[in-house]
Amino acid sequence: MESLYLLVPLSAAVVLMIIGVFGWAVGGGQFDELEAEGARILLPDEAPLDAGQAPGIGPS
Repeated sequence: MESLYLLVPLSAAVVLMIIGVFGWAVGGGQFDELEAEGARILLPDEAPLDAGQAPGIGPS
């Protein structure tokens, strides 16, 4: 019974934290244009602007 004095406030704090993180993600635009992000993987990669920007090429 004494563990409820710890578990109830702890679970309420976790729920409030989850709601806060979800609100932060919604406010930051994390869930905008979900269909566009799903189709983005099907599009070809953009070419690098010059040879120095290609992966694995350039000064080490």
